[in-house]
Amino acid sequence: MAGWLQGEVVERKRWTERLHSLRVDAPVDPFEPGQFNRLALALALDIDGERVGRPYSYVNPPSQTPLDFYFNTVPGGPLSNRLAALEPGDTVQLMSRPQGFFTLSELPDADVLWLIATGTAIGPYLSMLRTDTPWKRFKRVVLVHAVRTAEELTYGDVIGGFRDHGAQFSFVPFVSREAHPQALPGRVPAAMESGALERRVDLPLSPDAAQVMLCGNPDMVRDATEVLKAKGLRRNRRRTPGHITTEHYW
Repeated sequence: MAGWLQGEVVERKRWTERLHSLRVDAPVDPFEPGQFNRLALALALDIDGERVGRPYSYVNPPSQTPLDFYFNTVPGGPLSNRLAALEPGDTVQLMSRPQGFFTLSELPDADVLWLIATGTAIGPYLSMLRTDTPWKRFKRVVLVHAVRTAEELTYGDVIGGFRDHGAQFSFVPFVSREAHPQALPGRVPAAMESGALERRVDLPLSPDAAQVMLCGNPDMVRDATEVLKAKGLRRNRRRTPGHITTEHYW
């Protein structure tokens, strides 16, 4: 049975005032990119004295260690601020088994894979793209990362490595609260609706060509899903395969 085990912090990286990565050595079971674990601290308890655990997706691919988790701190939160204060050598609790079905194995085949995220929800996509699977299954891969400010466009070295795949890979950043020369402005659903996102990469968001994964802010996921439905795409389910696979990130 799945249970809690202890991991050791190897590194904590501070990207911005509120964005952090925690790298942990822990003997967890094998996972599939897109799945998540739960992190907890013995001193992080709720009002009933129960352990507070929160889900965090794996950012590292299954073949690499340490485990990498990307998160933002929440003002007054019982866990995230304590995680952000951990130092190498400190301990953190994890579940032994991975969870979740937001994985490439749940997707039908298509020509183009669209991976669309807001904020820290880019994490599971970075795990996926550091495996051979998407590059073998899809002719084109489009990674979209929507943030508020340019400093939140993190993991640039990892994303830069995907450019080794040449024209097979496209990266589209969105920055909503300031001008950025390489980014599209505003929200992803609006760029979908206007066609700006498709024009940026010269690819159609159409049911005969696309598989779309949406992960992050529930408002973005909801609104983008509605725009895609209007374009003829439908939700992907095991019994009724479709084109849109979603995951809310809080």
